[in-house]
Amino acid sequence: MSKIRDRSIDIGTYCPQPDDQLIICRCEEITKGEIRQAIYDGMHTLTELRRFLRTGMGPCQGQSCSKIIQGILARELKISHLELEPAMSRAPMRPIEMSVLGNEVKGGE
Repeated sequence: MSKIRDRSIDIGTYCPQPDDQLIICRCEEITKGEIRQAIYDGMHTLTELRRFLRTGMGPCQGQSCSKIIQGILARELKISHLELEPAMSRAPMRPIEMSVLGNEVKGGE
């Protein structure tokens, strides 16, 4: 069962860190500072970060960055990563032309 985070808890103010320019989501070119700023702006779940910044929505679908983002979120909210609600994820897919699907051979023709 998922827990809803109490948003009335003050997490403090955003203070820049020396490594805020580090790119965390390579597909969408999202930096650690952008993720941290979004958290202090009120994005307190992985899904909210994904919708606001598009983290994990590139070609890899979060395969390379989701654990790092989860760690940043938990650290900034001062909670365990186990308390975070998991984000919805999908397997990476590629578009396919309809002509490929329509070239099935029927009954040995």
